[in-house]
Amino acid sequence: MKKFANIALILFAFFLTLTVSVCIIYKVGISSVDKDNDKIILVEIKEGSSTKEIAKTLRENKLIRNDLIFGVYIKLNNVSDLKAGYFELNQTMDVKAITDKIRKGESVNPNQINVLFKEGLNMRKVASVIAQNTNNTEKDVYELLEDKTYINEMIDKYWFLTDEIKNANIYYPLEGYLFPNTYTFIDKNISVRDIFTTLLDETDKLLSKYKGEIESSGHSVHELMTIASMAELEGVSLDDRKNICGVFYNRLDKNMPLGSDVTTYYAFKVDMGERDLKSSEINSYNAYNTRGPNMSGKLPVGPISNPSKEAIISAIEPANNDYLYFVADKNRKVYFTKTVSEHDKKVSELKSQGLWYEW
Repeated sequence: MKKFANIALILFAFFLTLTVSVCIIYKVGISSVDKDNDKIILVEIKEGSSTKEIAKTLRENKLIRNDLIFGVYIKLNNVSDLKAGYFELNQTMDVKAITDKIRKGESVNPNQINVLFKEGLNMRKVASVIAQNTNNTEKDVYELLEDKTYINEMIDKYWFLTDEIKNANIYYPLEGYLFPNTYTFIDKNISVRDIFTTLLDETDKLLSKYKGEIESSGHSVHELMTIASMAELEGVSLDDRKNICGVFYNRLDKNMPLGSDVTTYYAFKVDMGERDLKSSEINSYNAYNTRGPNMSGKLPVGPISNPSKEAIISAIEPANNDYLYFVADKNRKVYFTKTVSEHDKKVSELKSQGLWYEW
């Protein structure tokens, strides 16, 4: 009996050790391959793939440790609804996280594109971004903007677009209304029309939050977006832009010209930093040029860039100040003054300190 007891004890110890070993192997086998490597790996699970085929695909992409253990996990957890598609996975994900994502069908389109429209871009730059990232040309962009039927459709669709954007002096009707952000599109064949709709929808979301303030501001949406587009290019921080908008409103109230360089550059389709403006340009009338004649107490005819959220808020909620002038140094620090003599003194100081902006 003692001999059988010893054999039984040995067998028990063997099976216990085997069981513990199997459990350890299983636990390790379903763990992440590399907890520190979160680099995205795009994996295609084809329609009708078997568990064995899915396991092979995952192992070949170094996302699981062992095909067999993956199969065991699937069996033990009664997983029978793995979806087909393209999935963004990484080595920090364990088997549970991987299978959960595939079961949920969180598939991505491998042809999708991400396009960044930076804050402060004007329409010429927007057209360039579209041409560089999609199968459209800059000409496609301009042709759509010149389509009067399309522009009327947009005015009917979006409450913040009005007949003001159809002014004959406006270069591009949707300038200022295309919200800057990074957008994901289905592929490079996305149309200019669909791109514009996506950006306008984002503008709608933002402006709708401030609709009450806009309606009680005493200014049209077009005027506010015009001021925001100027503040976008003149300042950097929210506080600076709020104060800059305060200056613009103060000058308008006093029937003074806004005298904003950025409007003059836009008027003559010259990019900031491209070259100095000519005296003939600065001193000539243009509906955008706030440094030219016959512009006292007037805004540019329309926006000169596509402003950020902060710039738009600054135009809606400007600082209540009594400044009439501002100037920025070459580090983009903005200085505010109340009189022309204070302004001229500040400009002289900046020049003497080597902080004056020169192209």
